[in-house]
Amino acid sequence: MSSEPGRVLKRIWTNWELYVLILPPVLYFLIFRYVPMYGVLIAFKQFSAAKGVWDSPWVGIEHFVAFFESYNFKQIFMNTVFLSVLVLLTAFPIPILIALMLNQVVHLKVKKFIQTSIYAPYFISTVVLVGMVFVFLSPSSGIVNHIIQAFGGEPVLFMAQSHWFRPIYIFTEIWQNTGFAMIIYLAALTSIDPHLHEAAIVDGASKLQRVRHIDLPGIAPTILIMFILATGNLMNIGFEKAFLMQTDMNIDSSEIIPTYVYKIGIQRAQYSFSAAIGLFNAVINLILLVTVNQTMKRITGRGLF
Repeated sequence: MSSEPGRVLKRIWTNWELYVLILPPVLYFLIFRYVPMYGVLIAFKQFSAAKGVWDSPWVGIEHFVAFFESYNFKQIFMNTVFLSVLVLLTAFPIPILIALMLNQVVHLKVKKFIQTSIYAPYFISTVVLVGMVFVFLSPSSGIVNHIIQAFGGEPVLFMAQSHWFRPIYIFTEIWQNTGFAMIIYLAALTSIDPHLHEAAIVDGASKLQRVRHIDLPGIAPTILIMFILATGNLMNIGFEKAFLMQTDMNIDSSEIIPTYVYKIGIQRAQYSFSAAIGLFNAVINLILLVTVNQTMKRITGRGLF
């Protein structure tokens, strides 16, 4: 037993390049992910910058209760849940379908062109994307309203009506992020043994049958992991896009927990209250992640952990 530490040190010295390679991400997570967890304490305190985190007085769950009893808690919470679920239900399966269809394209140049065209919007920043949305949907100069007027309709104030916020948000989310998720599924499809397809073709299987019985089962573990991760991040719906798309007219449907935390914490300097709301949101994500992971492990035998 006394020689065990020596063997460990010897293995580390032998593979020191690998440990140097993994050191930056380990330091990143330690410094920027774990050390800041100390600041969660202010959710249970009446934080004062003069006294610091530790010396600020404890108030227990007072901030949580204040949030739950606030007049707009139900509206903000339901907006967050509703928008998150809609994005998950619509944006999650589309990259899978596109990857399966694109995998059937035989002509390599056509396949690369389509893949690049779908992937390109991912590199557009959120600020630029929202700016494009406002330009395209402008009631006076937007191309969308020009098309509506060309067919005899009246201009629509898309960004000034609450019921248009969610459809626009979901459409832009699909348009911008489908390409990135599609790449992951295409990579999983390339790992499928081509001999399976050759054997299926010999047996007379159609393309649809091969997709159903070979491609889908082949990428099922990847789909499962991506679904668990997406569910665990359900309540962290994009802050930047929602905040930039907000107007005084659509605030009824666009105010979600991340934007509310920003306004309370940064604009109003209520740091403890905003920390409590953020912690509440994170706990919900953690519960969803563990619940979905355990459910999938019981159903499929696979899970994230």
